[in-house]
Amino acid sequence: MTIDLEALYIDLHQHPELSFQETRTAGIAAQHLRDLGLEVEEGVGVTGVVGVLRNGEGPVVWVRADMDALPVEEQTGLAYASTARGVDPAGTTVPVMHACGHDMHVTAMIGAVEKLVAERSAWSGTLVVLIQPAEEYGAGARAMLDDGLLARYPKPDVVLGQHVTPLPAGIIGVRSGTQMAASDGLTVTLHGRGGHGSRPHATIDPVVMAAATVMRLQTITSREIDPQGVAVVTVGSIHAGLKNNIIPAEAKLELSLRYPNEDVREKVLASVERIVRAEAMASGAEREPEIHTQHTLPATINDEEATARVSSALRRALGESAVVDPGMFTGSEDVSWFARDAEVPLVFWFWGGVDPARFAEAVAAGTVEKDIPTNHSPFFAPEIHPTIEVGVTAMSAAAREFLA
Repeated sequence: MTIDLEALYIDLHQHPELSFQETRTAGIAAQHLRDLGLEVEEGVGVTGVVGVLRNGEGPVVWVRADMDALPVEEQTGLAYASTARGVDPAGTTVPVMHACGHDMHVTAMIGAVEKLVAERSAWSGTLVVLIQPAEEYGAGARAMLDDGLLARYPKPDVVLGQHVTPLPAGIIGVRSGTQMAASDGLTVTLHGRGGHGSRPHATIDPVVMAAATVMRLQTITSREIDPQGVAVVTVGSIHAGLKNNIIPAEAKLELSLRYPNEDVREKVLASVERIVRAEAMASGAEREPEIHTQHTLPATINDEEATARVSSALRRALGESAVVDPGMFTGSEDVSWFARDAEVPLVFWFWGGVDPARFAEAVAAGTVEKDIPTNHSPFFAPEIHPTIEVGVTAMSAAAREFLA
C-alpha cells in the first residue's frame, strides 16, 4: 500500500516535539520503516531511529533526516498549524512548532525509502536510514554516534542529507566544499553586585555591563574580521533580574557564533573572550565572568567528487536547470559528525519549499527578505506540493547514485 505522504506530513506538523523528546515522531517513523521491510531499532542516541535495508553486495549508504522541532509559536494561519506545547530543559512550558522543516525532512525520507524499496531489483548494497533527534541542540548526531552507531550498524561509504529551505520549490542548492558554517554556542555569565534600584552607586550593575558587552561584541564582525570574509556574532538571549527596583547580581548572555573555517573561529572566540573580560573589568566586577560552551559544530563540508556525482544524479532526475550553487549558508548543522567519525564523504544539499510564483514576485519587488519566511520564523511553512515529491526524488536519486 502506498504511504499517504501528505497525511504523514500534516500529522507530523501538527504534533511537533522538542529535542530529545521526539518519542511520537520516532515511533511513527520507525513503524513506517518496519512496514517497508527494514530492520529497525529505536532509542539510538536517546530518541534516534536506525533502519537497515540489506539488498545484496555493494556500498553502504547512510541517509539522514532530523526530526526535532523548535520552541516557536506558529503564526502561519494554516488549517493544520501546530498548537502544541512542550516543556523545555529549564522546565518552562513553551509553544512548539516545526519552524525549520524537520517534519518535511522525515516525510521526504520515508517517501524516498518507499521508492528505493520499490526499486530494489535495480540496485544492490545496504541502505542505512538515520532519523536523528536534537539537531536544533547540535547534539543529536553526537548522541547517536556515542551510542555506538558505527560499531552496531554497517559502516558507510558515503553520508547523504538534505534540508528544506526558502528556495523556489523544484530547485536544489548544492555545492562542493563548505556548504554550511561552523558554529559555537556560548553562555556568558556576568557577575555584579546586586542591591536596591534606588541605590545604584552601592551596586555593580550587571545589566549595564551586559548592555555594554552586547554592543562591543558587534564590533568583532564589523572591525576585526576581513570585510571579504564571513563571520556572525549573535546574542540571541539576555536574562537579568526579576523586578524593576532590584539591581540583580548577575546577567546571562547566550551567543551564537558562525565561521567558515578554523582560523576565523579561533579569532572570533579570542575576541569574544577579550571583550567579555574587558567589559567586566571596566564595570568594576569583583568576580571574573564565566564563559561556557554549549555546543560546537564543525563546518558542513561537501566532498568534491561525491558532490559532483550527486549533482549529476539530481540533474538527471529533476532537470538540468533544477540544480544551482546557493553559496555558503551561515547556518550550521551537526550532520557532518556522521561522515567525520566514519571518515567518509558527505554530501548535504538544500531543496526549495516556496511557491515559485510567490518567490519570483518577491524577487521582482526586492522583498525576499521581508516576504519569504526563513527557517526558524513563526511563519515558515513549506508548500506541501511539490516540496514532498522533490525531496523524495532528490534523496532517492542521490542514494541510487552510490548503490551499485
